[in-house]
Order: sequence, then structure tokens, then C-alpha cells
Amino acid sequence: MKWITREKPKIDRIACPWLIKRFIDPDAEIIYVPFAQVLDKAKELGAIPFDFPNVEYSHYNDQCTFDYILKKHGLKDPALERVAAIVRGADTDRHDFAPQSAGLEAIFSGLAYNSTDDQELLAFGMRIYDGLYSWAQHLYDKKHSQTGTAEQMLLDVFTRYLQNSKDKKAPAWAQELKEMIQDQIDTNMSLSLQQVSNELEINPAYLSREFSKYFDNLSFGDYIRKLRIEKAISLIENTEYSLNEIAYLTGFSDQSHFNRIFKKQTGQNPSLYRKSILKSKKDTSS
Repeated sequence: MKWITREKPKIDRIACPWLIKRFIDPDAEIIYVPFAQVLDKAKELGAIPFDFPNVEYSHYNDQCTFDYILKKHGLKDPALERVAAIVRGADTDRHDFAPQSAGLEAIFSGLAYNSTDDQELLAFGMRIYDGLYSWAQHLYDKKHSQTGTAEQMLLDVFTRYLQNSKDKKAPAWAQELKEMIQDQIDTNMSLSLQQVSNELEINPAYLSREFSKYFDNLSFGDYIRKLRIEKAISLIENTEYSLNEIAYLTGFSDQSHFNRIFKKQTGQNPSLYRKSILKSKKDTSS
């Protein structure tokens, strides 16, 4: 069977062919053409159009074409549902659906930037989605330890590839890597509202509305930021990490963002807080 969609694929238009070839039709032929030619070529070639306006295989409400294919073909697999949430979040720019969505979007944006060959992108994407599916089957519930090797590896990446290149203009992929690391820097605080609602089997809209009643009168996002600042305070008080490192270890995109949220939560910036802690320890020991 032939399947046809718009050229220059990124997320859903690579995820859908992966789903089709791996679970529906291993011999499927995927065709990419300019937007204006999709429907005419579909008729000419006898191909099924997908991820295109006003066709059956398309977006519905807040769900993407990948979701529709799962439903249409009765693919009931918890691992595929986890992949679907990630694809949906990346394709609709709703990273609250799954914490991995931002990374997936960054990866495919980078691949699309580096290649104009749609079939080459599809080949790369098939391998990436194979890996993502394996994670969703076997590794999705694995967490990095709060301290130790996982944090040290992140610090090594930061120090070697980001911090030491301040005097150079960072390429686009370095900034994307920085954002990807930021999104996953603290897996214990990477829960999304959608993830939680799926785990609890509660409607996400209801959970969002009711959350503040039971969590310090804070929204889900504000509560997660509060936990990050509490961890930052613990790291300031009990480790020798630099403030820049602590910002990364607690999930902030950069130190200025960290400084702003820290001051909002505590009334003073992190450097003054650390000085007051050091002074207090010195006074206590003297």
C-alpha cells in the first residue's frame, strides 16, 4: 500500500510512517510531495493521504495523526500509547503532554535543518522511533538517582561542551542540546500534568482545576517550581556545586532564570543566600 503526505517531514509525518511500517504494513511505500500536489498525487498513485487537512488520517481536536492511526487500526499497546503522548506533545507544541516531547522536537528540528532529503530523514527517524519504542516498552519507569553518577554526567556535559565555549558563538545544535538537557535535567521533577493524569486515571482538566486545593494553593507548574527551589536550597547548603551547576541540576534553562525564580520564592538571590549560609556556619563554628 502507498501512503502520501506533505514534503519536509519532522515529527508526525515521520512517526506515522514508522507506525505504519512497523505495525500495519511492513511493505508500505511512503511518498512525500509538495503540499499542493498531495491530493492529486494520491488519486493518481492510489495512495492514502495522511497528516493533511480534510482527509481521514489527520488531526482531531488536540490529537495528532499518530493518535488517529492507533485508534483506527486498534493498536492497543501501552508502549505505543506512551510514544503517542510524546509525539502529540512535540507535534502540537504541548510539552506538558510528556516531558520527552521537547527533546523529540529538538532532535527532528535539527535533523530537518541538516537534511533536505525526505527519505533520508525517514530512514533516520525510523531508527529514532525504534529506540523510543524500546524505551517506552522497557525503560520508561527507570529513574536516575538524585545524586551521584547521573548528576555528574550532566555536569561533565555542561562543563566540557557548554561552559568552556562561552567565548565562541554556539551553533544552533548546541543551544538545542542545552534545552534538551534542561528539560530532562532532573527526572524526579520532570512529571507533566498529562503523565500524572494518565498514571492516576484522572481527567487532566479536572486534575488541573483541583490540584491547588491540595498542594499549597499552587498550580501544578508553580508547585514543581517550588520543589525545584527547595532542592536548590538543599544543594546550596550541603554541596560545593557552583550556582550555575545548581541551576542546571534543578531544571532551570539558565542561571538568570534560576536567579529570578529563586528570588521570587525566597526573597533574595542565590548568591546572597549562599553567603548568608556560609556566614552562619562560620559564626556557629567560631
